[in-house]
Amino acid sequence: MPVLPSGVLGALDPTSDRAVFRQIADQLREAIDRGKFGEGDKLPSETELVEHYGVSRMTVRNSLSVLQGEGLVVSEHGKGVFVRPRPPVRRLASDRFARRHREQGKSAFIVEADGAGSHPTVDSLEIKEERPSQDIATRLGGPRRVLARRRRYLLDGRPVEFATSYLPLDLARGTPIAEPNPGPGGIYARLEELGHRLDHFEEEIRARMPAPTEVKTLQLASGVPVIHLVRTAFDTEGRAVEVCDTVMAADAYVLAYQLPAT
Repeated sequence: MPVLPSGVLGALDPTSDRAVFRQIADQLREAIDRGKFGEGDKLPSETELVEHYGVSRMTVRNSLSVLQGEGLVVSEHGKGVFVRPRPPVRRLASDRFARRHREQGKSAFIVEADGAGSHPTVDSLEIKEERPSQDIATRLGGPRRVLARRRRYLLDGRPVEFATSYLPLDLARGTPIAEPNPGPGGIYARLEELGHRLDHFEEEIRARMPAPTEVKTLQLASGVPVIHLVRTAFDTEGRAVEVCDTVMAADAYVLAYQLPAT
């Protein structure tokens, strides 16, 4: 029987009122936190854990299921259970919409992908005119019709987020914003060319578990939550010119902010 290296995992506490499978999960979690198992590392096999702890295979599987449910590990059929990689993209709120990026012909997603050393792509693009929901209409100041741009973003072929931008129809119809490729710098660059110089953005962020359609669209593993972000862009006249509703895979991003001290 295979034997684990000494000191990697401890022993069970027979006097504890904590269930055995949870004790095992606790020890594996601690080993991951301490770096004994790094990103992408394979955890001990079920056989190794059964031998080490002297428990049933079902107990070991229950322990691993706890870690999968927490999003710490991912199971690959026929290969084993691996430590999930940390978020690869650092999303710096104070920089991602800087005008200099648009002037360089780069959208925010391309800037972030460059920072992560990844190749960005966009698919599942849909552009249509439609009646907005009450929430979107309120955020945009009450338009009856909007142009909706739906797209999914991928890094190195992996889906990481999907977003829908809603723009007042009187502003976007018949412009490059209504085209599949709006051009260098994205729709914010086109808005500024149309005379709507951007002044500021307001964002609302919450974390939640994904809906079934979101699991499918983002190809999420079990236990991975999503970050739901709604952003409103305002021009220098105070007009809301776009609302972007974005759902991101939480294991793909770190959201970074700089806050003033006064």
